[in-house]
Amino acid sequence: MDIKGKQVLVFGTGISGIAAGQLLLFQGADVVLYDGNASLDAAMLKEELKEGMQESCAADSSSPDAAKSQAFGAEEKEVSRRVRVILGDFPEEELDSLDLVVISPGVPTDLPIVNKMREMQIPIWGEVELAYVFGQGDVLAITGTNGKTTTTTLLGEIMKHYRESVYVVGNIGNPYACVASELRQESVVVAEMSSFQLETIHAFRPKVSAVLNITPDHLNRHHTMEAYIEAKKNIFRNQTGEDTCVLNYEDEVTKKFGENTKAKVLYFSSRRKLERGVYLEGNRIICSMEKPVQLCRTDELQLLGVHNYENVMAAAAMAAAYGVPMEIIRKSVKEFKGVEHRIEFVAQIRGVAYYNDSKATNPDAAIRGIQAMNRPTLLIGGGYDKNSTYEEWIRAFGGKVKKLVLLGATAEKIAAEAHKLGFEDTILVETFEEAVKTCVRYALPGDAVLLSPACASWGMFKNYEERGEKFKELVKQF
Repeated sequence: MDIKGKQVLVFGTGISGIAAGQLLLFQGADVVLYDGNASLDAAMLKEELKEGMQESCAADSSSPDAAKSQAFGAEEKEVSRRVRVILGDFPEEELDSLDLVVISPGVPTDLPIVNKMREMQIPIWGEVELAYVFGQGDVLAITGTNGKTTTTTLLGEIMKHYRESVYVVGNIGNPYACVASELRQESVVVAEMSSFQLETIHAFRPKVSAVLNITPDHLNRHHTMEAYIEAKKNIFRNQTGEDTCVLNYEDEVTKKFGENTKAKVLYFSSRRKLERGVYLEGNRIICSMEKPVQLCRTDELQLLGVHNYENVMAAAAMAAAYGVPMEIIRKSVKEFKGVEHRIEFVAQIRGVAYYNDSKATNPDAAIRGIQAMNRPTLLIGGGYDKNSTYEEWIRAFGGKVKKLVLLGATAEKIAAEAHKLGFEDTILVETFEEAVKTCVRYALPGDAVLLSPACASWGMFKNYEERGEKFKELVKQF
């Protein structure tokens, strides 16, 4: 697609929006950078866009596009002329001049102004779609409610042992658009895809896709479970019989996806033997493609919990489907140390083990955190309310949880649910520091303190990473 000289609106000025704006400028488009937050600094946003382009140019000096990139970086006046910033309410008269809208994943797709764009038949893409259209190489894409980051990171490590040009992008924190201009035909993109990102794809077609699991999440954004599931299904919507879709056989929703895709289906299972696929048999992970082959024993992994064995199986299935030799997959999974903020061991202090599971931003992820614990546990939960229900999480305590320390917008809601289910040992606190201090006070040698909130961090922290870092900092202070 040639967008040179076209007028493109980038809706959202976060990391994805800035990356999309830079890629559009590289491709010759005129960019209108828009954000509904009128208090932002337009000049600073424009500068951020230019500075980011210059950094990209410096990092990519060996690329065939380097001369083009450096030209954009050098000709600041030209770049300034081709970028406009609009903040606050969007003037509808601007819609008449737009050829394309690139919407950031954090922007709800049912806003009145977005609906107006649809009515006017202005194409609406996401940042992922933009990067895919202007990028090259094969895409291996992962979605699901939980386990995406661990599986994506592990698959990235496997692929780096197999190919030279590998990029790990997407919801993991590195926008796809940031690397699109660097991609070559031989490149492999390993992409973590959220439901928000998948809402706005059109041509996006992974060579290998995976849906790890589906449980209720982000219903404040999608409104219904059906809409959430439909967004997830977009990851394989454009795949053909030449592609592969990896699915969890033990998840009722993803199991049925096998009937909805044209791609070759490869299942993984933590409960049963599969004729073809990857499965857990006792303490062994078996890859069965042409014939069953042991990938590894679970005690050879540096990860805790069945949910992590499922993540390993999904990554191994994707790599095997792409043609990676088993010895490379085996070496990579044994060396993999896990992902920060996901049941991350922090320290053992006075006989108490502290674990940072800040990435457990919904009840299902937090259930997996509890299941991984093998000692009496003091649990920190609560945070932003995503309209989740907490009954299954509380039922999963299974006698392991000694005390539930709650904070944030959901604290009283969770406490009420716990009391209704017969779990009375709840403590409500006002601050995060007080939550950690309370756990330190009550923990005995042989116990664990687990931050696994079952809620998003918004309202108290910028993101789950900041929450996890604060937890680690406080643990080391106490």
